[in-house]
Amino acid sequence: MRIGELSRKTGVSVPTIKYYVREGLLPPGELTSPNQATYGEAHERRLQLIRALLDVGGMKVTEIADVLAALDEPGRPLHKVLGAAADHLGSGDVEHDDAESAAARAVVADLISRRGWRTHESNPAAADLSKVLAAMGRLGHGAFVEVLDDYADAAEQVARADLRYVDRRVAVEDMVEAVVVGTVLGEAMFSALRRLAHVNASAKLYGTDGQRERKTS
Repeated sequence: MRIGELSRKTGVSVPTIKYYVREGLLPPGELTSPNQATYGEAHERRLQLIRALLDVGGMKVTEIADVLAALDEPGRPLHKVLGAAADHLGSGDVEHDDAESAAARAVVADLISRRGWRTHESNPAAADLSKVLAAMGRLGHGAFVEVLDDYADAAEQVARADLRYVDRRVAVEDMVEAVVVGTVLGEAMFSALRRLAHVNASAKLYGTDGQRERKTS
């Protein structure tokens, strides 16, 4: 297909497609003349992935480029591809150097060790978790660590579900892409599900029916 048709099928403008090609996010089309190129289904699929990571995953173009480079590297273990995608999901905020931060880092290190997780407290996700717990501590909600294992249990269940989906993809290229989709878009999906579950739980506990149940119990 010509670039115009590719644009119509994906909803991505021609200038943006050319920009993605220049930045190395999208492979160039096959030249049919000095000024014409054709594109295939692989280009369409890659464009859809780029837009999903950008629009839903909230990633920057430079971050997407890093993830796609890991995805395209021949023989790269799936675990490494997942790590490349996950590393770009962090907040990137500057960490404070105070008592709350030190306490939070100790809690996270203990959590990783106690649960036997095959990772390290230097992992960007561990740093993000420490920042969240430290912020909660500064707000007077340090007791949140008491339910941390409940969240860890749920996180393990979600991670297993992610990888079960990946394992169902037969072709290697499908598996690698599924790792990226499951990591980045799965993060957005779980966040949305959590918000829906919050509304439901809050309505049951604090809504009119919930108030009546608590008064009569």
